[in-house]
Amino acid sequence: MSGTSGRRPSGKQQDRRRKITELVMEEGTLRIDDLVATVGASAMTVYRDLADLESQGLVHRNRGYVSAASSLLYEAASEYRMQQNQAEKEELAQAAAELVEPGQAVVLDDSTTGVFLARLLPERAPLTVVTNHRGVFGELAGVQGIHLIGVGGDYLPWADAFVGGMAIDAIRGMRVDLAIMSVSAVTDGIGCYPQQEMVQLKKAMLASASKRVLYVDHTKFRRRALHAVAPAEDFDIVIVDSKTERSDIEVLRERGAKVEQAGVADGAEPARRA
Repeated sequence: MSGTSGRRPSGKQQDRRRKITELVMEEGTLRIDDLVATVGASAMTVYRDLADLESQGLVHRNRGYVSAASSLLYEAASEYRMQQNQAEKEELAQAAAELVEPGQAVVLDDSTTGVFLARLLPERAPLTVVTNHRGVFGELAGVQGIHLIGVGGDYLPWADAFVGGMAIDAIRGMRVDLAIMSVSAVTDGIGCYPQQEMVQLKKAMLASASKRVLYVDHTKFRRRALHAVAPAEDFDIVIVDSKTERSDIEVLRERGAKVEQAGVADGAEPARRA
């Protein structure tokens, strides 16, 4: 996503804006003067960064204060999410790619982990890939051996994805071999998401698929979200990352879910709670 000038921010700018975002997420609301002192950049630079973050729907500025926007508190904007837990996302994507067979039709949701998975899918071609996520679409557009179907509808900038009735109707009219998705939180073995409009689309994707895969990293077990998508046992496979604690895996297995821990050799012990 470009900055307010229309140019893509430099690596230094991205690092500084990521730090600002994390500080605002942690505190909820901050005095901008305090933020300037903490970041160690000029006031003008920080104000430019805040203007860019506000344009992405991440923060709000008001009378010398900056607050986390609801989209940040519940589900951070796509560009920010792409920077988080990259090693874990790559780990999950690699495990999910092993489940994809040439010739299949696969639907991917708005999860940024899907972008990492999309980068691996040309190795599994020929494939049909259906997605509502612009990031996944961008990775696979024009790739030989990939029949790409973009699901349109109402565009959500923070998610970089399409939702709404048009998108749901399109998904309901399809039958795919495999649905691969993530959620914002896993609570008591149930996958949850903060926005109801996205939940309905995820449910349509699950209903359209012969086989269903959920991939979530360890941070999802410490978060909460309002709306239930589906319990873990409704998925044929739940993939978790190598940092997921044994207790969290046991909750899923007690519900009857088949859990695969990416990055951990067969027979190895999952992580224990500190």
